[in-house]
Amino acid sequence: MPIDLQPLLKVYISRVPRHKDPRMNTSLLFQSLELPNGTTLPNRLAKAATEESLAAQGQLPDHRLNTLYRRWAEGGAGLLITGNVMIAPDALTGPASVVLQEGTDLEPFRDWARAGRSGGGQFWMQINHPGRQTYKMLGEEAVSASDVAIDIPGMSKNFSPPRALTGNEVDGLIARFAATAHLAEKAGFSGVQIHAAHGYLINQFLSPLTNRRDDKWGGSLENRARFLFEMVRAVRARVSKGFSVAVKLNSADFQKGGFDTNDAKWVVEQLGDMSIDLVELSGGSYESPAMQGRAQDGTSTARREAYFVEFARDVAAIAKMPIMVTGGIHRREVAEDALVNRAGGIGVSVLGIATAMAYEPDLPNNWKAGKSLDVALPVVGWKNRRMAGLATMMLAYVQLDRLSQGKAPKPRARPLIAFISNQIKLKKMAKRYRRWRES
Repeated sequence: MPIDLQPLLKVYISRVPRHKDPRMNTSLLFQSLELPNGTTLPNRLAKAATEESLAAQGQLPDHRLNTLYRRWAEGGAGLLITGNVMIAPDALTGPASVVLQEGTDLEPFRDWARAGRSGGGQFWMQINHPGRQTYKMLGEEAVSASDVAIDIPGMSKNFSPPRALTGNEVDGLIARFAATAHLAEKAGFSGVQIHAAHGYLINQFLSPLTNRRDDKWGGSLENRARFLFEMVRAVRARVSKGFSVAVKLNSADFQKGGFDTNDAKWVVEQLGDMSIDLVELSGGSYESPAMQGRAQDGTSTARREAYFVEFARDVAAIAKMPIMVTGGIHRREVAEDALVNRAGGIGVSVLGIATAMAYEPDLPNNWKAGKSLDVALPVVGWKNRRMAGLATMMLAYVQLDRLSQGKAPKPRARPLIAFISNQIKLKKMAKRYRRWRES
């Protein structure tokens, strides 16, 4: 007599555990994070700072930056951080950089702040001074901790030779950083990030390669870090408790004799007593651009990505504030792994993503939905690695420009055309900047 197995099969199947696609599970990436000041990030993904080079006439933000950041806000990141906003009109990282100082019209910044906060996340302004990394085309004098010029084979002539700052000038720059932070809060930003990485002025004070001073601002690590520490205290004194204050710090300069990992750990430990809400770790400088996956030691992008994550875990174990890591992350697998330490607990608190979000502005929402888990980034295969790195940056600028116009990214843009177009734009913007300064 035949037996009807259908009912039995239904019972059996109903008792088998149903495993959902693990990519769809709610992960640490999408859990909220309370910062030391009591404010909250809705998730652990941040759009890390990118040099947009989109300032309008007068070095102000306009509808293009508003459109760009509104697009990123819609993409689902819990934190957006602007590219460099300069604290002084004579010290720019590029001719199309935004400047915010005493006397600046705040209305364009209020519009920008509203756009960046439209998705419900926090929106921080990165504040910076380039120091010796000042392009000669701008026609401005470069200043630094000491008069150590940039040494980049074939490109050094593009930068203004620096002179050492006087003690009074150092004090004045600290006050400028604090003033810009105060204005950022008045404009409606929810925080600032003090840029102390990538070879800019604060990093130049931290590194023994560029800081050869014999006063209270140089010599020992404690003295070399004094500029950063005094600045943090000055900024915190000018803003409210609920306004987030963060620091972007090099894990290392990736240059022999420069600021190294032990130095970075010590600095983070000291910052733990200064009401800092987050420290972002990156690395490199114009001379050794490890943040682009290249460094003087020739380490590959993948190894550099893994290095940043591993070091950030070590720092997170000793830090009093949350740690954010940035360094070419574009795979969800790597992002997930970074949030867990070797013992299976919490590791890094926030993942910073920059280039990948230029190509995929919806990356956080896509990862949450379990799709587009790996962002394909273009690889420029030129023999000259430094030029290839610059071309890779130019391709990213193409995407930012398109997003700022409300267009979709163009991943297949040609690197040579992007490089040449950017050089033409830089010269045009430099002329506009010099006219503005003369007026």
